[in-house]
Amino acid sequence: MSYFSAAVTRGPRGWSASELDLTGAADVEEIAERLRDLDLTADISLLFVESDDTYLVVLRLDGGEDLRIFGSDAVFAEESRLGALLLGDLEVPPLELDELGTAARPDADDDAEAAGTDSDPLGDADLLADLGVPAVKLLALCAHEGMLPADVTAEVCQLLGCGDAVEELREG
Repeated sequence: MSYFSAAVTRGPRGWSASELDLTGAADVEEIAERLRDLDLTADISLLFVESDDTYLVVLRLDGGEDLRIFGSDAVFAEESRLGALLLGDLEVPPLELDELGTAARPDADDDAEAAGTDSDPLGDADLLADLGVPAVKLLALCAHEGMLPADVTAEVCQLLGCGDAVEELREG
């Protein structure tokens, strides 16, 4: 199973991005420790893990603490060691776009098509809300027909203001 992992940290000098090697990690806490070690002064550390052009996992640390995780599809935890490593400890039931309610979404018509997909997102879909990507937007991007995990990561990172750094990382 192939994957791409982009670690994005926001410190005193703004956003920076680097690839994070997940090889040999024993559990999600070890991955969080590797993310933490990239920039000990970061107020926000994010890790975007894309696997096989199918699955996306986002991890977030605030000030190196309080690990929060979102996965685009619960099936990832069942289908791969990496998915189990990243999502296996989540006890939160899978999320569905419909749970947020159509009235809460300003672009409800755009999301109607997305709600019909077969993915079962899980975890904390609201982990980027304070950065300008509310849960409904993240869920809609993950569920949108034809959107690859790389597309979702690019869109989210553009909204966060770190899109160029992640794009340079991907091209490098």
